[in-house]
Amino acid sequence: MQEFPIAPVVSRFLWIIPAVIACLVVVVIAVMMLSMRGARTVRFRLSPDGLAFVGDWYGSTIPLRDLRLADARRVSFDTSPELMPRLRTLGTGLPGYSAGWFRLRNGERALVYLTDRTQAVYVPTTRNYSVLLSPADPDAFLAALTSAARQR
Repeated sequence: MQEFPIAPVVSRFLWIIPAVIACLVVVVIAVMMLSMRGARTVRFRLSPDGLAFVGDWYGSTIPLRDLRLADARRVSFDTSPELMPRLRTLGTGLPGYSAGWFRLRNGERALVYLTDRTQAVYVPTTRNYSVLLSPADPDAFLAALTSAARQR
């Protein structure tokens, strides 16, 4: 019986693996840092154009006509557990910060910006999803939504 070893690997190709891993680590760290920055810088802008989300990956504007403003309300996940985010479909999920697209426990699709789950505001839309966010002053935010609804 004769035995033959495999030909040695050309070493320059082996350096690709650590280089790829190093690049992935840098990308993951950068994404996490940007997400943590977003947790501090996100703003909710309400204007005649609509409700805009500024300062994070998932920023967009929802026209006022697409917001069901009369149904907007404060929510507590203790009394409305069906509105709690359950499954992240495309978003950020860090301790104390959830942002992006989620499925709620009731199966509804939602654009979420939560930092304080005790001060959440739920705003349904006509676009087959809802918005769930935690503004610093939920009562002032709801008052602004009510005012915008009257001006429509």
